[in-house]
Amino acid sequence: MSIPVSDNRRIAKNTLFLYFRQILVIVVSLYTVRVVLVALGVEDYGIYNVVGGFVAMFSILSGALSVAISRFMTFEMGQGKSKRFLQKIYSSSVIIQIGMGIFIVLLLVTFGVWFVREQLVIPQNRLDAAVYVLLFSTVSFFVNLLSVPYNALIIAHEQMRAFAYISIVEAVLKLLVAFLLIVLPMDKLVLYGFCMVVVSCIICLSYVFYCKRHFGECRFILEFDKKLLSRMFAFSGWAFLGNGSFVMKEQGVNILLNMFCGPAVNAARAITTQVTTAVTMFVSNFMQAVNPQITKSYSSGNLENMRRLIFNSSRFSFFLLLLLGLPLMKNTNYILSLWLVSVPEYACLFIQLLLVFCLMDCLVQPLMTGLLAEGNIRTYEIALVVLNVGNVILSYFALKQGFAPGSVYVVSILIEVGIMWVRIYLSSKAYGLSVRTYCMEVCGKSIATAAIAGGITYWISLPLENAFWNFAITSLLIVLVTVIVIWIIALSKYERFLILSTLSSKLSKFTIILRQ
Repeated sequence: MSIPVSDNRRIAKNTLFLYFRQILVIVVSLYTVRVVLVALGVEDYGIYNVVGGFVAMFSILSGALSVAISRFMTFEMGQGKSKRFLQKIYSSSVIIQIGMGIFIVLLLVTFGVWFVREQLVIPQNRLDAAVYVLLFSTVSFFVNLLSVPYNALIIAHEQMRAFAYISIVEAVLKLLVAFLLIVLPMDKLVLYGFCMVVVSCIICLSYVFYCKRHFGECRFILEFDKKLLSRMFAFSGWAFLGNGSFVMKEQGVNILLNMFCGPAVNAARAITTQVTTAVTMFVSNFMQAVNPQITKSYSSGNLENMRRLIFNSSRFSFFLLLLLGLPLMKNTNYILSLWLVSVPEYACLFIQLLLVFCLMDCLVQPLMTGLLAEGNIRTYEIALVVLNVGNVILSYFALKQGFAPGSVYVVSILIEVGIMWVRIYLSSKAYGLSVRTYCMEVCGKSIATAAIAGGITYWISLPLENAFWNFAITSLLIVLVTVIVIWIIALSKYERFLILSTLSSKLSKFTIILRQ
């Protein structure tokens, strides 16, 4: 069964909106990081990220419910439930988020202050500023928590245009904050934390205003459905384990790097996250447009369409990241020197290793959407906890034995292999995914494509004296080689025929316009 044309058009339209957003956001965000890093300095920038990362650890509580809200809202829409029922989901989520937010804030202002003062490696003269950052990050966290139900509504309705516009506003506001750090004569670290609170409040209000204006179910009603709440809590409880283990892995490794290597390495890790997030957001935008269709296909009983969406989105998200990632891996040093005034040590290696991890992850990311749609995620979340805890433990022993900071990324890559196999196996049980077909057609061809294109990329070298033109031409050659390898190895005859037919049709229309 083919995917409905209207669904394809909706996915394409939403993806274009998100890509337009992402291009602008990347340009603004990368320049913003440059300005902020100069204004704060490497040490203060590392302090902000390790303290803010500690606060982010508590997002496991909100993240679990966020997954539940998005899944239930999208699932029930796919089944055609009434507006009244959707209002119950929205109202219940708002109450739960407020209650959870108050609990987390109280925990952070007590335990958090002790942890920052007594456990983190922070210079004595910056401890007070670090505590202010903790408090401001806590307020930002609470504000972002309140926006979760509204984000879930936008995703469920597939109104990605709203994300595009609001994200652009957020990027511009953060750029203004960066310039304020240069202009205003006060502690830059404290000022940055306060300004990020203001930005969070503006963005949250923007989401609330949009949802109230456009979605009828975004109306609070004091009515509880015990059966619904029970299902949501059961689902979010298991999602809590998975989200918790992931956040614990990310921030646990961040804290380990701080304890063994100091704030400068945290700055390198923060830069790495900024760069890889900017690149992988292109893939995330594509998946954000596809995910609601996967969930709605499952809820309506169209499993064939669901599996086809999962197969295609896994392959094309991998190819998209490969096209962006290989030029970045080849030219990491030049890009960092062009972007940053002072490049933290290890940043280049961290970026290259993390891109390998991201390529592996995007191969099986759509499988997770399928598991969430099916709803029985207990086994998967337990396996995820075991593997992510193992990641932190192995990272600790690696650093304890004196291995370089990059060893934590090698550990993550090895653990990701296990996570990939868990997702593939459980997907075969949950919604009939063919393990053999997926491994051969998706994983096998994708890895072979990456190996060949990556091998050719390694040997591409131009003797040009001008560094910029060397970078530009090398990147174009890498993209061209990658496209050719994808065309020959990864695409089927039908897909090649479809692409050629589409290009021929577009070219014919363009020729007719020119003749007129």
